Amino acid sequence: MKKTASIIFRSAFLILTGVVLGIYLGRGDMDGQPFGLSLNRNDKMSKVLQLVQYNYVDSVNVDSIEGATVNELLQKLDPHSLYLPPRQASAVNERLEGGFTGLGIEYSLLRDTLVITQVYPGGPAAKAGIPGGTRVIAVNGKPFAGIGITDSAVTKLLLQKGKQTNAVTISALLPDDNSIKKTFTIKPGRVPLSSLDAAYVAGNEVGYIKISKFAATTNADFKKAIAKLKAEGVKKLVLDLRGNGGGYLTAATELADEFLPKGDLIVYTKGVHEPRTDYFATDSGSFQEGSMAVLIDEYSASASEILSGALQDLDRAVIVGRRSFGKGLVQQQFPFDDGSAVNLTVARYYTPSGRSIQKSYSRGITSYRNELAERMRKGELFSAEMSLNDSALNKRSPYRTSSGKRVFSGGGIMPDIFVPADTAQSTPLIIELTDAQVFTSYVLDRMQPTLRSYNVADKFVNTYNVTDAELDRFMQYATGLIKPANKADVLSNAPAIKTLLKAYAARFKWGDSAYFQAVNNNDSAFNKALTAIR
Repeated sequence: MKKTASIIFRSAFLILTGVVLGIYLGRGDMDGQPFGLSLNRNDKMSKVLQLVQYNYVDSVNVDSIEGATVNELLQKLDPHSLYLPPRQASAVNERLEGGFTGLGIEYSLLRDTLVITQVYPGGPAAKAGIPGGTRVIAVNGKPFAGIGITDSAVTKLLLQKGKQTNAVTISALLPDDNSIKKTFTIKPGRVPLSSLDAAYVAGNEVGYIKISKFAATTNADFKKAIAKLKAEGVKKLVLDLRGNGGGYLTAATELADEFLPKGDLIVYTKGVHEPRTDYFATDSGSFQEGSMAVLIDEYSASASEILSGALQDLDRAVIVGRRSFGKGLVQQQFPFDDGSAVNLTVARYYTPSGRSIQKSYSRGITSYRNELAERMRKGELFSAEMSLNDSALNKRSPYRTSSGKRVFSGGGIMPDIFVPADTAQSTPLIIELTDAQVFTSYVLDRMQPTLRSYNVADKFVNTYNVTDAELDRFMQYATGLIKPANKADVLSNAPAIKTLLKAYAARFKWGDSAYFQAVNNNDSAFNKALTAIR
């Protein structure tokens, strides 16, 4: 869907707690003398690594071997204890702290020209006044268009692998008049990154908020968004956690506190070396009264399950969608002095009714990682009956919500209202169009006059429709970027293509909220959530 002019590495795990020990584990020197935490370096693993470093036939990166060895050991404990190399540990932590270092732009390569498609608010590019749609023709006085531009060239010249600190001078053509050439000077720096993908009024006093991760800024982001929505008349809320793989434990409990009255138990954690810790709601919630629906799916995990589990157990919200991932383990990060870190599972968490939603990993890591594919193979994502019959769930569950409704443990959060997976936007044709950035390219090339005729997102989303003639023009345009599609494929994919084309156009001009506003109009799960709270 997009390319981002920053270096962000995806986390290999689904939850990172907000508590980080204030100590560093020393690696020690070759004489085996430890520093930092007192560890015995005269063990077999250390000795073998020393033998490899000083006696092996070929040159070997011992650090990489050490990381692989440590990770293999951790993965024998559970699927979410793991070793993070320095760069990945830094990037993951930076992302969950609410931002990243870069220029703060997204771009697309269109006919050998870098076109800026999005500018992140508050980032260096935004502060420099660069508008979306700007076409870059030179960087630091050298041509940067029509010379065979690649993604790696963009990263190297503009970001230098994320470590660039010097200012970059960009010569560009402005979107409204390509005859106007302007020069911008940008110095890479901190780019604020909201935890919220979207927040808008869905109509009839209903607000919609989509949260992508549970980061350090999530609660503040939510408070700001809900205050604005309430000022616009919102009294009910659809909270979208689909695809949200987790984040900080404290971010989840803080957000739950926004919806619950003082004294309600949100979650508790405990482990062999971790005494039980209870998290209770305070009296500071900003949305304790209005009706709520929470959207989840098979990729909603960890912190998402803490929040949805608490709201379900306490009968605060109706849960809509499909069974969540099933991760009930809490990790704590232990950093090393070289920048690497170990994320070690230190506790399990339990919902207010006392249930653990962690799915089994007794059959090994491979089976655990293939579990979602197995759900699909068995038809669980398309059938409420198959979902309830899944062997991962405890069918004789003793757990009940505050009102006595039965809830399940041992394999994720089961929704109150099941919605089968919609595969319309994941067909081979849609994937091919998306991967080739055809939607973005068409919006940049052909839809600018249309977009200029709309001043606000609401009017565009509510009144503009992609016609059959526009669809034909789009598919004709696509033939230059992907292999020709047959008429049957185009016909069967037409509704999804029209929705996505409209959504991409909305996002280009008005941002992510407008994108989801356009997509949600035809989203069955969203519409069921609306029905449930109206």
